[in-house]
Amino acid sequence: MNGFLEAQFWISLLQIIGVNIVLSGDNAIVIAMAARSVPAHQQGRAIALGSMGAIVMRVILTIFAVELLKLPYLKLVGSVLLFWIAVQLLLPEGDGEASFESRDTLYAAIKTILIADLVMSLDNVIGVAAAAKGDLTLLILGLGISIPLIVFGSSVVLKLMERFPVIITLGGALLGYIAGDMAVNDGAISAWVAAKAAWLEPSAGIFAAFSVVGTGKWLAWRAQPEERRII
Repeated sequence: MNGFLEAQFWISLLQIIGVNIVLSGDNAIVIAMAARSVPAHQQGRAIALGSMGAIVMRVILTIFAVELLKLPYLKLVGSVLLFWIAVQLLLPEGDGEASFESRDTLYAAIKTILIADLVMSLDNVIGVAAAAKGDLTLLILGLGISIPLIVFGSSVVLKLMERFPVIITLGGALLGYIAGDMAVNDGAISAWVAAKAAWLEPSAGIFAAFSVVGTGKWLAWRAQPEERRII
């Protein structure tokens, strides 16, 4: 109980909350993008359940983060998965097989949120774990406080997407950037990149962002009937 009275406890807690405020932007975007195709009366539920599930998953992942991220190729695999999710989320609603196959269901939206958050969390949970300094109470409390931040942020982004569809494209590009940056920072290739291809570090994320948008637009174009295609 004395831990709650110590200044260091509150400093660490504020650090964890601060990290999550910064990181909630990414999560809010992917949650809102996943929920946008769910029927309107289920969107709030998809956001709430997806966010809470993501936080629980992040607590578990953070506990094992230090060891997990020592494994080579984990970030590479995660970056490919996140790239694929970003492209699928850019596809228009109702594109049949070309779209994220069951995005229109509550279950599929929640699944997309959890998968994307899992992949995105690989690169940022280290910061949370470091702020917690091994204190499990701090870790769970700090991550728990971030739930309303993510839920509120997702709701705001979803409303903005309805008014300004270009945000969907920008969100996909952001996820692509994260995927590219994650790939070049994988332990299996990071040393080689630093020694032989340092130019990849600043450019991989930008290239991946443009690739996501280009691939998504191309697949959306292909999914249209031939008479509606514009070259």
